[in-house]
Amino acid sequence: MSDPDRLRALIAPLRTAMANFDPASVQSALGRVMAADATVHLCHPFGDLSGRQELYDVAYAPLFNALPDLERRDWIVSAGTDADGHDWIGCAGHYVGTFTRPFLDIPQTGHFAHMRFHEFYRVEDSRVVEMQAIWDIPELMMQAGAWPMVPSLGREMYISGPASQDGLFFEARTATQSAQSLETVIGMLTNLSRHPAEGGPEIMHAEKYWDPRMNWYGPAGIGTARGVTGFRNWHQIPFLNALPDRRGGTTGTLNCHFYGDGAYVVATGWPNMQMTVTGDGWLGIAPSGQKITMRSLDFWRVEGALIRENWVLVDLLDIYAQLGVDVFARLCEFNKARVSGALSLPIGAN
Repeated sequence: MSDPDRLRALIAPLRTAMANFDPASVQSALGRVMAADATVHLCHPFGDLSGRQELYDVAYAPLFNALPDLERRDWIVSAGTDADGHDWIGCAGHYVGTFTRPFLDIPQTGHFAHMRFHEFYRVEDSRVVEMQAIWDIPELMMQAGAWPMVPSLGREMYISGPASQDGLFFEARTATQSAQSLETVIGMLTNLSRHPAEGGPEIMHAEKYWDPRMNWYGPAGIGTARGVTGFRNWHQIPFLNALPDRRGGTTGTLNCHFYGDGAYVVATGWPNMQMTVTGDGWLGIAPSGQKITMRSLDFWRVEGALIRENWVLVDLLDIYAQLGVDVFARLCEFNKARVSGALSLPIGAN
């Protein structure tokens, strides 16, 4: 098992460069931390990219062009070793800036814009050799009034970092606490997966794992929920009605990477869930009996012996694509009545 402090320090130059985004500094930092031929798995529509230069050219350069005062704000940084002995760094936060040019055909607003990210980096020999990342692109669409799909059941909001304010505070994290936190989350997921196949909601033993005041921060398109009742009403019940045979996390055949880091537990996999769309459908899409996979990148915060917060990003755009729905084509239909082109604003001026 590698030293988490060493892993977290490895990604620090990239985080620092992106906090005040400058193309030369960011590309230099990518060169320091990431292997030239690293495997990059990025959310739809980017897909799989080859190496750090393609990552910058295809993803970061267009984002910087759209938000010329781009800033990365991390609120959780974690590191650890999974059960297979792989070293990972996991970061969660927002990319923010003034939205002055279109991004992926999402029309500019001229206003402050925010897009949550969950990014995971697998490390070998002190270099990032693999990246798995979801950017909450639907969140940006909604801010532009251009989300062309169904409304969210949960509450859409600017997702906050940990209530404990310790997502970037590492000194108090211990191996014992990390193991205990991981045990809590694995136990929760194991029992969660038993419903509905083995019984009703009581079989999940939610009260054993979740704090009554827990927050579940879902992706844009699903939304945020408060408490177990809110989680079930606004996410789990409609999710399981449509996808009752879902497998993932601690069940199924797909690989999911877990580790604990103090009070935090993280999970990533590409993909890490599999299911069949049945029942009344999901996310406004009619049931098709089609098997799909899902990418879900998660962070949990354990407080005492209970989970108090859970940040979840799902690659919803990839799910829609698997079901034959081109969200970006629908977006472009909206754009027919919009004025395109850059907005001329004195960014950063008095």
